[in-house]
Amino acid sequence: MNRHSLSISSFKTNFIFLGKALFMFGSVILFCFQVVMPQYSGGYNGALVDKVERLKSIRGAKMVLIGNSNVSFGMDSRKLEQAFGMPVVNMGLHGGLKNVFHEEMARLNVCEGDIYIICHTSFSDENLLGDKALVWNTIENHFELWPLLRSQDIWPMMEAYPVYLKKCLELFVSGRGNGLPGGCYSRDAFNEYGDVALERNTSEYTFESPVPAPAINDTVIDRINELSEWLSERGATLLVAGYPIGKGELTAPEEEFVKAKEELTKRLSCPVISDYRDYMFDYNLFYNTDLHLTTEGAALRTQQLIEDLQQWMGQDADP
Repeated sequence: MNRHSLSISSFKTNFIFLGKALFMFGSVILFCFQVVMPQYSGGYNGALVDKVERLKSIRGAKMVLIGNSNVSFGMDSRKLEQAFGMPVVNMGLHGGLKNVFHEEMARLNVCEGDIYIICHTSFSDENLLGDKALVWNTIENHFELWPLLRSQDIWPMMEAYPVYLKKCLELFVSGRGNGLPGGCYSRDAFNEYGDVALERNTSEYTFESPVPAPAINDTVIDRINELSEWLSERGATLLVAGYPIGKGELTAPEEEFVKAKEELTKRLSCPVISDYRDYMFDYNLFYNTDLHLTTEGAALRTQQLIEDLQQWMGQDADP
């Protein structure tokens, strides 16, 4: 056999081997995505599937609440909807996902006349996703959620996939996956608007750490300004509103919150409609963290947001 024939034979052997390897790899991936995943659909972050479904089902102007769990545990969206006659979607979710993930929710199904309300608890980050395994727990194989990832998030998510997959396999083998854990950190704790709707009548949290004013850096300012411009080009409006702040001896002086509001107003291109002092609530109105309100606290916070929006819209606030 001449050298040319040997070269062809070697090429065919390598090609067949590569084909088998790709087939095996594809089979493993298909098995993981179609059989093993998802395993976290019954948990707290599994509610994002329902939130996005509601968001995409609304044809026309709507009000969309953006932020971490201070939003999911601190809003009565039905009351907000009744106040303005606009459908409301509460997209609040886990703080561990970080601001960039929450902000990308504002790019889904944008319609002319939409109002997006960001309720961040901090305006300082490094433009990165939070816990990547937690992000995987959230998006899993729900491909309709994958657009929430930016191009720069793809590689970090790929690196984190083995950790997530290992946990999925453990749940799959044990049969413990996709269960409803019960309580406020379960998918079924949310109502149709996306609020955590379980009654929270008693405070279970003791403030032990300082409560600072929101931090601010250029990265977040630039990113929110870009988002505001992007939404404006599509006929939608971005607003920044307050978040629940514990009011007590561990809380920073009110002047620091005033300065934070002034800096945000000066540097953001979108309106900042809230005075943070109006969102200071007694410690006993916080449920189980320094950002989760009791049912009574959520009602007070919702009413304050309604008044802020009425003032921004030029309406008279309720007496």
